[in-house]
Amino acid sequence: MLRNDKQEDSNEQMDFLEMEDLTAALSVPSETFPRAAVALKDQIVQSTWKEDLGQGVDPTFCTGLLGTAFTCLKSYEATGDRRDLQLCTDIVDTCAVVFQSTRDVTFLSGRAGVYALGAVVAEFRDDSERRRLFLDLFEEVAQERALPVGPDEGGFGMSYELHHGRAGFLWAVLFINKHLGQDTVPRSLVMPVVEAVLAGGRVGASDNPLCPLMYRWHGTRYWAAAHGLAGILHVLLHFPLSQEDMEDVKGTLRYMVRNRFLQSGNYPSSEGNPRDKLVQWSHGATGVAIALCKAAQVFPHEREFRNAAIEAGEVVWKKGLVRKVGLADGVSGNAYALLSLYRLTKEDVYKERAEAFAGFLYHNAGKMVEADRLKGGDYHTYSLFHGLAGTACLWFDIASPEKSMFPGFEL
Repeated sequence: MLRNDKQEDSNEQMDFLEMEDLTAALSVPSETFPRAAVALKDQIVQSTWKEDLGQGVDPTFCTGLLGTAFTCLKSYEATGDRRDLQLCTDIVDTCAVVFQSTRDVTFLSGRAGVYALGAVVAEFRDDSERRRLFLDLFEEVAQERALPVGPDEGGFGMSYELHHGRAGFLWAVLFINKHLGQDTVPRSLVMPVVEAVLAGGRVGASDNPLCPLMYRWHGTRYWAAAHGLAGILHVLLHFPLSQEDMEDVKGTLRYMVRNRFLQSGNYPSSEGNPRDKLVQWSHGATGVAIALCKAAQVFPHEREFRNAAIEAGEVVWKKGLVRKVGLADGVSGNAYALLSLYRLTKEDVYKERAEAFAGFLYHNAGKMVEADRLKGGDYHTYSLFHGLAGTACLWFDIASPEKSMFPGFEL
């Protein structure tokens, strides 16, 4: 589970940040990042995989071994070193064994993630037998009865959000189809789940005539990427929707833009929450900015989404040097919002800003992690979403910003 929006201390801006930090960050040579990424990946593998795993292995993408596997895959894509591909394969196999005991069906926290990544890695290795094995296992996940059940049929038993819900399963489908070919997971299996997500959103928004779609997670109407609107809408934007469905998605995004904090431009972590403090992927402008970038690509003639994405990106740039290093609630995740804007606008300023954040991490990630340890930080130092694996992925992507993708969120 990601840190909730009430735990705000980790999201305050760095108290040791001075302008010379950014100046130093901008001075990092671009060729430094790939080398630093490989070295950090090796450190992550050593700490999470090669050393004694002990009891209670965490196999998940966000906080566990599957994040290490994904980092190895990023390294292989950047360097072509097939040893990384073998490492990824070995780690996925271990995660698959552990995941036999969970019912979670998402990419970030469940079986869908390990089977989707396993199939894609098998494709990279030209191993058709393993590819088929993992696709068969994924199809078993897709048969989960609750996935396509709409609210009229009691469909509130499974959540809708990205981290633990149906949007997280749909993202795994998108990941497979991107790498293995469209309709590898057939539309006949997928679209009923999409329709259930839309139907659930309409029921959830039935008491608010101004917002077409709304969802609750543990009773709270979250807005951002991990558990809320930004994550769900971002996933829906990848699917072929009817005109009515598209209008509901657009209307919900417009509702969010209209109801952001007007003074700062930031976004509330949940419906009606007055606190304007969190700027990260899991709560705040970062995840919303990335979702708006996708909307601007899907609706290129509707300038409002592009403008709103740029405005959210300004919030990330001004407030995004937070106390954590990871993707979910740290500087690495905030840098990916800037990379999304670079891909959308092709304007170098966003690439330079992302490089500044990456350079800031190059100079400061070690002491940020150590400061978190001294404060009793409870997240895994080397994990993908809360630790240094996210930083390693960012450094790989900084070298090829036009191909950059937020792990587990962008495609």
